[in-house]
Amino acid sequence: MTHLEAVDLNLLPPLAALLEERQVTRAAERAGLSQPAMSRTLARLRQLLDDQLLVRTGSGYVLTPRAERIQLQLAGLMPQLETLFAAEAFDPATAEVHYHIAATDYALLLFLHQVVREVNRLSPYSVLRIESSRDAVFDDLQHGRLDLSFYVAAAPEALRQDLLFDDICVCVMSADHPFARRKRLTLDEYSRCAHLVIDIIDGEQPLIADRLKEFGIARHAAVTLPLFVGAAAALPDTNLVATLNKRLVDKYVDDPRLAVVRAPIELEPFPYYMVWHPRLDHDPTQQWLRDTVRTAAASVGRPSGERNST
Repeated sequence: MTHLEAVDLNLLPPLAALLEERQVTRAAERAGLSQPAMSRTLARLRQLLDDQLLVRTGSGYVLTPRAERIQLQLAGLMPQLETLFAAEAFDPATAEVHYHIAATDYALLLFLHQVVREVNRLSPYSVLRIESSRDAVFDDLQHGRLDLSFYVAAAPEALRQDLLFDDICVCVMSADHPFARRKRLTLDEYSRCAHLVIDIIDGEQPLIADRLKEFGIARHAAVTLPLFVGAAAALPDTNLVATLNKRLVDKYVDDPRLAVVRAPIELEPFPYYMVWHPRLDHDPTQQWLRDTVRTAAASVGRPSGERNST
């Protein structure tokens, strides 16, 4: 077998020109070479292929049988090579891409529902699969099982991240909870509460658990739920405190049986990142998806009262 690394692929365009034009001068003009350079190229090709390729007759040059077979092969090969090395174009309207995202219902309720609509509208042949975040989300990103995910802290150095927005934490509790009239809980008050915890990764909300760990504190998780969306409905007439993202509370929690109190200052604010693997940096299909996410996330306003809260 001929090893490709030993073959000069720059010879392919002159070869195609020679076989089509069957004349050195015209082939040289077509390939952008001088006539002497094309003559030297023909000599190299003859040596490389061990065939004369072009044979002079009384009326000009004719192709050898090997050259005729090569010409047929090049007719299919050259367009494929041009497509292979050309800048990759992406048209969402005709693309058939399978996108795989991991996210919590926080992202889905705030902005991913807009991404779902945009992908469905602009890229109708593509498939968008959104699954719940799990403990192995970073490993899934690194091994190509996920295209995109979201996180509330800096991702591992091996991954890319893009800040979408900031949010703050609030404590949601029953209106008759002993702390319901507070403007903000202290860290000591917070640590003494019975908590309703959202299981995002490893049975915890990573932002909350990591911040509390810095102060040597762990929450008493009296109840653990898999989703943000059911938390508020479980709180009335209990002693539970749920630490939720204020953007979500502003939009979906409107119940006179509940009180919303600012979380300890130690728990806010927090950044919300989009995370992906570097191998997807320049993929046009993935760039389009990330841009769609950025546009949707940019439409999410600031949490109400964020500037004036104390």
